[in-house]
Amino acid sequence: MSAGSAGETLVMPQGLRRAAVALSSLSLATVLGAGMVFVTQMILARQLGASAYGLFASSLATVTIVAPLAGFGLSRFRLMVYGVEGWAADRWLPSTLWFSAITTVLALGIVVAWAFTLAPTADTRFTLLVLSPAILALFAVDLVGNKLRLEERYHALSGWYLLIPGGRLGVAALLLLFPALTVGFVAVGYGVVSLAIALLGAPALYALMRGDVKLHGHGPRVEPQVPGKVPAITELWSQAWVYGATAVLYPVFFQVGTVLLKYLDSNVQAGLYGIAMAVISAIYLIPATIYQKYLLSKLHRWAVHDKAKFRLVYRQGIVAMLALGLLVGATVAILAPWFVPLAFGTEYRGVVAVLAVLALCAPLRFLSTAVGAVLLNRAQMGYRVRAMGLAALVTIAFNVLLIPLYHALGAAFATVGGEIALVAMMARGAYRCRHEYR
Repeated sequence: MSAGSAGETLVMPQGLRRAAVALSSLSLATVLGAGMVFVTQMILARQLGASAYGLFASSLATVTIVAPLAGFGLSRFRLMVYGVEGWAADRWLPSTLWFSAITTVLALGIVVAWAFTLAPTADTRFTLLVLSPAILALFAVDLVGNKLRLEERYHALSGWYLLIPGGRLGVAALLLLFPALTVGFVAVGYGVVSLAIALLGAPALYALMRGDVKLHGHGPRVEPQVPGKVPAITELWSQAWVYGATAVLYPVFFQVGTVLLKYLDSNVQAGLYGIAMAVISAIYLIPATIYQKYLLSKLHRWAVHDKAKFRLVYRQGIVAMLALGLLVGATVAILAPWFVPLAFGTEYRGVVAVLAVLALCAPLRFLSTAVGAVLLNRAQMGYRVRAMGLAALVTIAFNVLLIPLYHALGAAFATVGGEIALVAMMARGAYRCRHEYR
């Protein structure tokens, strides 16, 4: 082989190099974000104690469950329509502006109503109310991240997704400096951070709503000879509700155990389970980063314009994600008896058994994310809603049955049951639509 040809074999194709750089940036941000989340939970658990931490964790989980109502799936919907329509998708922007405003007010109203009607104590009511701005922050992060994904500005996207964990870590760090601070201070601090992030994202949100997006992968902007029809909000609802339902069902499925432990058991058990779920949620950032932050906009485009590439990425993704999930799950189960007492203290030794059960969720979630990546269009998203709904019902039912008997450990088994149901439903859906991408 000549020196020239040997040199050529060492040169990475430009597209592959860009993908590697983007994934490296997003992966680094994921690791940093997961580390921030873990350290934050460690500080809060140690400084607040199991009962106060359980009060805070369950209240934050409640707000997190309601938060996806703000926007109600517009992020996923926007990726879909821009992937299919290209620049013509700007016609949806006026409707999405009104839809976003209405659903955000609705989400905030639900949290306020929950605080005044369902909160069992004054402390819970106060915590829910001051945490409610987290809805605005999560909405802003989602929509600005949506814009950055359409533009494939992955370095900026990486930094943007670190704002919430970074701000919350700053609040937790103040507990180390001032140990006398209470759970009320932490809740207020989270609320202030959320408002700051929402304000920081306002210019980018305004640009997105005006159509000021440097759309990647569709060539230069071309003004249509005949302006596209501006859809009404009712038409937007008919197209986007499946994406919104999926977004709402996910936190119900994922966070409901922490909330139910508070109402069916105690703040202490909710605190123990909250610690374990903090670890698992950090792990779940891995498939979310790969598929939601990096691949999703590309998959929508390839599914229509390059089906061969879509099939290749899909098949390789399933194998890679299952292997990675097994490795991560095994690592958690092996290390839990050592790092839980070290990181959180002996008060949380009961978390070890809970984490050992939840470690089973890692390969299940990694696999369901990869298998379900084929469910992209509106009809397939309707099936995804039914799959998530069934998984949520399975999880809730098992929680109600098992929490009174096994406390936090029962909630962990319920979550595993829900993950198994989700994998089975995603596999069934993928099999049903296998002919659409040939």
